[in-house]
Amino acid sequence: MLRTEAVIDLAAIRANVAAMKAGTPAELMAVVKADGYGHGLVPSAHAALAGGATWLGTAIVDEALALRAAGITAPILSWLWAPGEDGTVGRALAAGIDISASSQWQLDAITTAVRESGTTARVHLKIDTGLSRNGSYVDDWPDLVAAAAKAQAAGEIIVVGAWSHFAYADEPGHPTIAKQIAAFDTALQVAGRAGVQPQLRHLANSAATLTLPEAHFDLVRPGIAVYGLSPVADDHGLTPAMTLRAAAAGVKRVRAGEGVSYGHEYTTSRETTLVLVPLGYADGVPRHGSNVGPVWVNGARFTVAGRVCMDQIVIDVGELTVAPGDPVVLFGPGRDGEPTAQDWAEAVGTIHYEIVTRVGPRVQRVYRS
Repeated sequence: MLRTEAVIDLAAIRANVAAMKAGTPAELMAVVKADGYGHGLVPSAHAALAGGATWLGTAIVDEALALRAAGITAPILSWLWAPGEDGTVGRALAAGIDISASSQWQLDAITTAVRESGTTARVHLKIDTGLSRNGSYVDDWPDLVAAAAKAQAAGEIIVVGAWSHFAYADEPGHPTIAKQIAAFDTALQVAGRAGVQPQLRHLANSAATLTLPEAHFDLVRPGIAVYGLSPVADDHGLTPAMTLRAAAAGVKRVRAGEGVSYGHEYTTSRETTLVLVPLGYADGVPRHGSNVGPVWVNGARFTVAGRVCMDQIVIDVGELTVAPGDPVVLFGPGRDGEPTAQDWAEAVGTIHYEIVTRVGPRVQRVYRS
């Protein structure tokens, strides 16, 4: 095996998407932002499309352009952009990428790019239904849809979609869920009265795709679930697609009382074997995993011994026989007893989204189909 590798199970991605698509009559957009949540942008996109996705979603336009450069022709929506990116908007239009507008200035930037390029823009209007993040505030929405209707009548844009995002869908039954669905319905009615009838209404993220069929509308947008990690308590039959592992780079027998790693926050309590693993916080291993991060070595589970360093961690394996080059698994699907990304998330007080997404570029991606 390689020194460090993230083994990506593309069959798992295909199966996860296929399972979600089988559960809804809506179209499915696989969100592949952030390098496919750390799994690899282009391979993840191909696997998701093979599993039945009909759309792809990226946060930024450069991600979408990379998909187009890889020969992917499926519809793509990008939604996060700032003032000064007029050139980026123009490149998106030239590549046939749908773009989101949440404000008048964004709509103005889009129509300016349209006039300069002569290309009609495919736009998704975003309404803030209660997340208070991206999206038009409810007080500004009537003006935005009125302006969009005018631009559409002028042939400058096509309003392909109207959309929003949940704040609490990962807590089924939370009262904000019903409020956001109602707010979305109201926003659609306002848009309709302004003459805007979007082809696609979309609200459901991974959690809502799995648990909230009344929020599926015309399109669902799973992200983390594509990669086999459930945002809710039930795994819904999803299969985690990433295994993070490394080859043991050193093995040594030491005496009792030896301090391990910076600050000697761990001290050996007996004669024992220490295993050096060439993964550290520069590779995405959380430094908060010091003394708590779970690992799997030769069929047994252990905990990181001492501080997580920039490039390496140490494992105290006691009497277990380990040789240099033996695989050390930080997380995987969990089928054989190895830790999962969720185990790491619980150990360090974060979410599994962060655990897989932060795996850095020094870690070689190895794809299994």
